[in-house]
Amino acid sequence: MIESLTLLLVCQLAGEVIVGLFRLPIPGPVLGMVFLFAGLLVRGGVPQAMQTTAGTLLSHFSLLFVPAGVGVMLHLGRLEDAWLAIGVALIASTLVAVAVTALAMLGLERLAGRRGSPEGGPS
Repeated sequence: MIESLTLLLVCQLAGEVIVGLFRLPIPGPVLGMVFLFAGLLVRGGVPQAMQTTAGTLLSHFSLLFVPAGVGVMLHLGRLEDAWLAIGVALIASTLVAVAVTALAMLGLERLAGRRGSPEGGPS
């Protein structure tokens, strides 16, 4: 388990360092996740130790939301003052995300359709 946690943290650190050095507009942990994914692709799969570690982390994932919940309670007065703006922003951003996802899916379906089906015939 220690080896798997170390690998996860090294990938995150590598992502943070690369983002910091090259001033990339993405979060370091996201780039670290890309590094981890590439390493797992090269390896040909996820080792059992990594699966166990990931399962353990995911089973305790809700603990990571405690600080965010405390922050919300700490600024409850601000939320009461700006509830309408926050509500509109949440609903609008959700609708935009769904619309962009749908458009991306349609675009990918069209792109895949132009190339033909996997069997080689028209789709």
